[in-house]
Parts: sequence; C-alpha cells; structure tokens
Amino acid sequence: MQIHVTQAGETLAEIAERYGVSEARLRYDNQLAAGAGENPASQPGTEAAAQPETKAAPLAVGQALLVLEPERIYTVQPGDTLFGVAESQGISLGQLFRNNSWLLGEPTLAAGESLVIRYRGEPEFGLELSGYGYPFTQTAILQDAFLELRELQVFSYGFTPEGELIPPRNETAILQQAREFGLRPVLVLTPLGADGKFDSGRIRTAVENRAVQDRLLQRLEEAVEEKGYRGIDVDCEYIPVEIRDGYTALVGRIREQAAASGRTVSVALAPKTSREQKGLLYEGMDYRGLGEAADRVFLMTYEWGYTYGPPQAVAPLNKVRQVVEYARTEIPPQKMVLGLANYAYDWSLPFVKGESAALTVGNVEAARIAAENGAEIRWDGTAQSPTFTYRRAGVDHQVWFEDVRSWQAKLALAQEYGLYGAGVWNLLREFRPGWLLAGALVKRSGER
Repeated sequence: MQIHVTQAGETLAEIAERYGVSEARLRYDNQLAAGAGENPASQPGTEAAAQPETKAAPLAVGQALLVLEPERIYTVQPGDTLFGVAESQGISLGQLFRNNSWLLGEPTLAAGESLVIRYRGEPEFGLELSGYGYPFTQTAILQDAFLELRELQVFSYGFTPEGELIPPRNETAILQQAREFGLRPVLVLTPLGADGKFDSGRIRTAVENRAVQDRLLQRLEEAVEEKGYRGIDVDCEYIPVEIRDGYTALVGRIREQAAASGRTVSVALAPKTSREQKGLLYEGMDYRGLGEAADRVFLMTYEWGYTYGPPQAVAPLNKVRQVVEYARTEIPPQKMVLGLANYAYDWSLPFVKGESAALTVGNVEAARIAAENGAEIRWDGTAQSPTFTYRRAGVDHQVWFEDVRSWQAKLALAQEYGLYGAGVWNLLREFRPGWLLAGALVKRSGER
C-alpha cells in the first residue's frame, strides 16, 4: 500500500503508470469518477470492457491518493463463478469481495476481467473496526464500509419520559444487510424524542425515577431479543454533573442485564483531557466509573472543528492524542474504541461568531471541491489533517476534511496505545479510499 500526494501537472494516467496499476482501478479506489463508476477490472478488447466510458474527476494539487499494488491477479475465464474463483485461488469469498468490491454489484463474472487475489503487504494493526449507521443510508455506501467492519451500531433508539423505546424507522433493511456481511449489530440508545431531537431531561428522568428506569431496561431487553442485536451502545451527551454517578449506575445496570444473555454494552464518552475538565459536555462524564460499568468505551474524538465554531480540523491528531493519554489513566486501553470522523466542514469566510454556520460535506466530496475550484490542498503537520481554501461566487471558503493520511495516522495511534479498536462516526457519506486503507492496515480477527 502506498499513499501518493498529487503534484502540480500530474495526471492520473502518469500516477497509475508509476505504481504499475491500472488507471481504472486507481480511479475506482479513490472515487474519482464523476458519474457511475466503471468496472476497474475490465480490460481493453474484452467483454467486460464493452460499457460506457466514465470521465475521471480532476485532481487537486496536494490530493492524497490510495494506491493498492496487486501482487497476484486472476483473469476470469468463460464459465467462472465467484465461488469457483475463490476456491481455486485458495482465498475466502469474503476476501475476494474485499479485494474487488465492485463484484457486490455484478450478478455474474465477465470473461477477461482481472481480479486481485492478493495485494502486496500484510495488515499489521490488531484493531476491531466498527461504525455508526443510519437505516436510510444508501446501500452502495454501506457496502463499502461493511466489507471492512466487524460491528455495526444502528443509530438510534430514543425513549419517552415514561421509559418506552422509540425505534428508528426502517431498521429491518440495515439489520439484514449487516447479517449478510457477518457484522455484529448493536442497538444505540440515545435520549432522542419522537421529534428526533436530543433531550437531556430524559436522561435525568431515567436516572432518578426507578420505575422509568426499570421499564427502559425491560424494553431494551425485549428489543435486543426481538431484533437480534448482539450489544447495546449508550450514547447520552450533556449529562448534568449532579446525576453523574446515577448515570454511571444506569450504564452498569444495562450491562448487568445484557451480560445475562451474552451481550455486551459500550458507552460513548465526550473527549475529555483531564478529570476536572469544565463544561456541560464533560463534567457529567466519569471516565473511570463508566469504564468500569461498561464492557467498552467509545471515545468521541472529533468535533474540535464544528458547525458553529471557527475553521479548524475536525479531529486534529494532537488533540486526539491528548484524549487518549488522559483516558488511559482512567480506563484500560483494551476497552477503548477510538472515534474516526467520516465528514468534513466547509466554512464561508470571514467567520462571524454567533452567525456563521459551516456546511457539512463528505471527505470525497471535499477533495472534489478542491479539484473543481483549482485549490491546492495543504497538509497541516500538527493536526495531521488536510485543508484548503477556495473562492466561489465572490465568497472565500475554508475546508477541513479527512483523507487516507489522516485516517492512517489515527489508526496508527490506536495501534500504538493498544486500543481495542476504532469506530467511525458515521457511515452516511462515501469514503471508499478510507475503507480500503483500513482493510490494508487492519488484521481480520476471523473470516466470515
């Protein structure tokens, strides 16, 4: 695996030739196509090549491209099947799909296609990968992620002031997809109301009213059993400091109940850097207590750059490291999951506090914006994040986003500290190069 940073004047064809890979595969892996993606396995003059051409999106100077270098390739023969190719080449069907993910949308193999059987290099990171998914996310976007994930947090179940659950709409489809990919589905519990808004008052009620708490636990047990969830993730923010211990005890009760049926419980933690950190987001989060109450904790290591704040990196590595450094003084590292951001922000300039609001975009979309506007992407060495500025319709903009370099740095940090894994917030936006990077770096704990 290589990461190539585009220089001025370079073309995709020249970059592909430099690394000995096909231009189509480089375009597909980095989602550079401007329309529906072509089959990167097609070869000129073959049946598989008989399809409309797809124009590549322009490249931005400073854009990071993931380059996966095949070590062993198989050319599809007439009559070949997916099962047959995998068996004859001594790999699992799952690995065949991970190496050639477009096959998920292909009903049959076409003679002449070139399939990657093995890439150069072996994964070295011992991490478990997970991600938060919304039931309404596009199937194609989910599939790119599902090939690499081991666990899916389905976002989310809210609850009423009386302790009755409010399930997400249309969760059946995403649960079915997760099972088809062998993922472990996890029910995410949040204080969302029927209007889809967070209500911290519901947390207080669940903590202080034993009857409401008992009903909530009963409904959770019924839901995980009925839907087949294998775990529960408690994601409650802005915990009032006066109910801090009660909230920790609630998480402990949920875990005790879940453990009786062989399920696990995790809890999301705001990104603290010290025990006495001030602020509504932090004071109610008892890292040590919650780390003891739950099987795992999810560190929400993002949102330094946020919608209503000034332009800055969403998840600067120096800040992320500070959170992990503090967290490991309170919680065993093997219980921690490091949060990865799968989104970006586009700020209009000048930023005006109380008035400005950044536009949320995807990481792939951010790179396209840079290329389409002739912007040069700059790498911030301290934040270990890419950024650029551009001007459109007379307005200046600044964008901070994540790319394969910043994800690689965070996965390396999780490995460095011996964390349990890394989890992505969230799976709503496309980021195929990020998932392929994760697949190249992270060992699989078992085949599905």
